[in-house]
Amino acid sequence: MPRFGPPLTRRSFWALLALFALLLGTAGVPGGSTSARAATPFHVIAFYDGTYDAAHISFDHEANQWFPQQGALNGFTYTSTTDWTQLNTANLKNYQVVLFLDDAPHTAAQQTAFQQYVQGGGGWLGFHVSAFTTDPGSWPWYYNTFLGSGAFETNSWGPTSEPLKIEDHSNPATASLPATITSSVSEWYSWSNDLRKNPDIDILASIDPSGFPVGTDPNQTWYSGYYPVIWTNRNYRMLYANFGHNAMDYATNTTLSSTFASAEQDSFLINGLRWLAGAGTVTPPPPGSPTGPITGYGGKCVDVNAASSANGTAVQLYDCNGTAAQSWTVGTDGTLKALGKCMDVTGASTANGAQVQLYDCNGTAAQSWSHQSNGELVNTGSGKCLDATGPSSANLTRLQIWTCADSANQQWNIPS
Repeated sequence: MPRFGPPLTRRSFWALLALFALLLGTAGVPGGSTSARAATPFHVIAFYDGTYDAAHISFDHEANQWFPQQGALNGFTYTSTTDWTQLNTANLKNYQVVLFLDDAPHTAAQQTAFQQYVQGGGGWLGFHVSAFTTDPGSWPWYYNTFLGSGAFETNSWGPTSEPLKIEDHSNPATASLPATITSSVSEWYSWSNDLRKNPDIDILASIDPSGFPVGTDPNQTWYSGYYPVIWTNRNYRMLYANFGHNAMDYATNTTLSSTFASAEQDSFLINGLRWLAGAGTVTPPPPGSPTGPITGYGGKCVDVNAASSANGTAVQLYDCNGTAAQSWTVGTDGTLKALGKCMDVTGASTANGAQVQLYDCNGTAAQSWSHQSNGELVNTGSGKCLDATGPSSANLTRLQIWTCADSANQQWNIPS
């Protein structure tokens, strides 16, 4: 058998492998520029309980889907655990940012490890219940010094979306946001301490007065006052966000809202994480990329089955519920993206009845859609329309492509 050129030595093999890796790492980066994805990833660990209040459990599940998806797009890894014993000095050395989703540490060893971690420059982001206490004296450093909030005082009810006034644009977490943003739905807390009087606390966002009244239960509605929602302590690399409680139908354990339904609030989370990790910030989606639900036949929403981001996941009709599985970004390149992936025609088929799925974005015509004036969504690769099979508007109805017929099951309202 002929041999072409000299045999590879071990040294030359590894040199070629290294060159290949370098070329692979820079492929697709215009002009050799770097991006958040190309940079060395930072590492995030999230601690949660996941056993109390269906609304908090719903948020936990959603967060544990959303953050890994965003990590793949924004240069970080995400680990979540209910094992709070992992909150120890040896393990925390592996992470640049710690998240508390629905609780705070309770043992002296865990509390000491966390305090040493943030005093040493580690980043922290806490949500909603992570600041809840009726006894700040149980851990005064955390509730009075670090958070500054003291004890829980009141809450609004039921959960609502509110306008948030951005009070400080100098922090990288809020620098790209407009003067007022719309939050996702949440229950809101008030505190025994007035954070405005604490020189260590920098309030980044509060409920805008235009949002009053806050709540739907007359007995638990706020009609006036000052309510901080996002803040940082200037002595630490930390952020606290008061949202993280989804609206629920408690009788059926059905989630009715999504904590990640606000694009501007999501931008705060991503840039906040990157600031906490010392990784710089990222540019939010341009105005030409509107995000929201796609509605169609029977008033139902285009939905990703089980909110899964796995390739091949069914795209279907379902009752609109405001979750990330029904939040689609309309790209200027014709793509429709949810959960970090693209709406795709299975196998790039052009046949009637070819099913629509979620798949890695790849720039092919099978993932390019054109919205027509009559509401049809035409797939560029096949020239056929997005179609509700049947036609049916029942939950779980699969979407497919079919010859365009200007029919009700082929008409869609998209974000604009």
